[in-house]
Amino acid sequence: MSFARISAVNRSIKTTPPSLDSMTSAADVTIETILFEFSDWVPNNPDLPVLIYRNAIPAEGEMAPKFEDRFQSNGWQGIWRNGVFDYQHYHTGAHEVLGIAGGRARLLIGGPAGAELSVHAGDCLILPAGTGHRRIDASRDFLVVGAYPPGQDADIQTGPADQVQLDTIARLPLPKTDPVEGADGALLRAWSRR
Repeated sequence: MSFARISAVNRSIKTTPPSLDSMTSAADVTIETILFEFSDWVPNNPDLPVLIYRNAIPAEGEMAPKFEDRFQSNGWQGIWRNGVFDYQHYHTGAHEVLGIAGGRARLLIGGPAGAELSVHAGDCLILPAGTGHRRIDASRDFLVVGAYPPGQDADIQTGPADQVQLDTIARLPLPKTDPVEGADGALLRAWSRR
């Protein structure tokens, strides 16, 4: 397919995550979900939506350690600090969480014809395997903390997926915990395989 279609968008679900400290619960966390279909050469994930947590962590103080602690305490691993590549790419071997630990950016999620999202410090995105993403622009202080579910490794794909890669994406195990909210988080309600 050479087009992108956003097949579902669900905006502004207010939640009070059970694992958040009192500073975070004072701010409203909203969660947006977007389900992407194929976009040009990017497979995306037709079964699992992208989750965008707005204000997942309070935008104050040193935020990178807060995201690292949160992801680690919820069982996610391979934690790193960096940014988002400025070229379209996706992963077949891992779902990925991106915690915005500093600055702001415009990201293109869902492939070349996907959705442009503005993110800022405190936001967090969970991308299912196969989801295209790239940075359009960012502030100088833009910083991301990323992580993956246990046993998953993020390969970097920049071309069309073959059948083996599509099968890998479809069979990749679902996370047992939400990296932001833990064992009872929104991710577990949003992601299921029928």
